[in-house]
Amino acid sequence: MNQAHFHLIVNHFPIIIPIIGILILIGGFIFRAEIVKRTAFFVFILGALSTVPAFLTGEGAEEVVEHLQGVHEQGIHAHEEAAKIFAILAYLLGGLSLLALWANWKQKSFASIIAIAVIVFSLVVLFFAKQTGTTGGEIRHTEIRSGNIQPLQKETNKKEQDDD
Repeated sequence: MNQAHFHLIVNHFPIIIPIIGILILIGGFIFRAEIVKRTAFFVFILGALSTVPAFLTGEGAEEVVEHLQGVHEQGIHAHEEAAKIFAILAYLLGGLSLLALWANWKQKSFASIIAIAVIVFSLVVLFFAKQTGTTGGEIRHTEIRSGNIQPLQKETNKKEQDDD
């Protein structure tokens, strides 16, 4: 297994885990269950921790794919920049979740406010997770690169013009 393969294995966790955390935390609010909220905070912390191997294997993955046909440096650079922002935000979400877990556990008066802040901040983090995932996918998946997909109708018309 090379670095690119390992990166592909671990890079989905930092994106998927916060989605699960949001769903659990919303469930905690709906059912007014503090243990469910605490579980969500643990999930967010796990998501932040899962960002570490995804981020650390990125450079090795770049070394493997940068010379492959169809891979462009600007795509790799865009992914790197998005990943840096996402990683920082994911770590901050983990830290905020750790604070929320402590506040909830100690039944602090501001625990609900921090829990709401975690939900809002996790949505911001997911926006950047989407950006990072999309730019990463665009490195090798030409079909999702913007501007590269032409409607089938145009292809048919082009073939008809070539036949004339």
